[in-house]
Amino acid sequence: MKTYTLKTEEIEHRWWVVDAAGQPLGRLASRVAQILRGKHKPTFTPYVNGGDCVIVVNAERVKLTGRKVEQKRYFRHTGYMGHERFTPVQKMLSKHPERVIEKAVWGMLPKTTLSRQHVKQMLKVYAGPTHPHAAQQPTPLVAVEA
Repeated sequence: MKTYTLKTEEIEHRWWVVDAAGQPLGRLASRVAQILRGKHKPTFTPYVNGGDCVIVVNAERVKLTGRKVEQKRYFRHTGYMGHERFTPVQKMLSKHPERVIEKAVWGMLPKTTLSRQHVKQMLKVYAGPTHPHAAQQPTPLVAVEA
């Protein structure tokens, strides 16, 4: 049996919509990362962008298990010595709930230029229940059980 390699002209991107309401953040992010990379397809090739586009709605209602609401913090550095900034997840959920899911999905992907394309071009996250991608006719993705 010969090894199959996906070619760029054979790529077909589907659109999926995921409702994040009440779903655990980590399980949701790992499932979305699999769809973005295309690991759910039998034609998966690691160096070809053969994944699907994912729309995540209700990002503000994602569930954090355990004591993550009080303990989880996001780190960033300004570039100056000693200027580390920590943002609590509670503040991030209230101001920018989309970023919480984007950061979780980014953490599940390998740090390559291809993964950067996945997050920037193929992942669409919205805080509320509506999205402007109805023309793509997205298919609802089966919910991840807790």
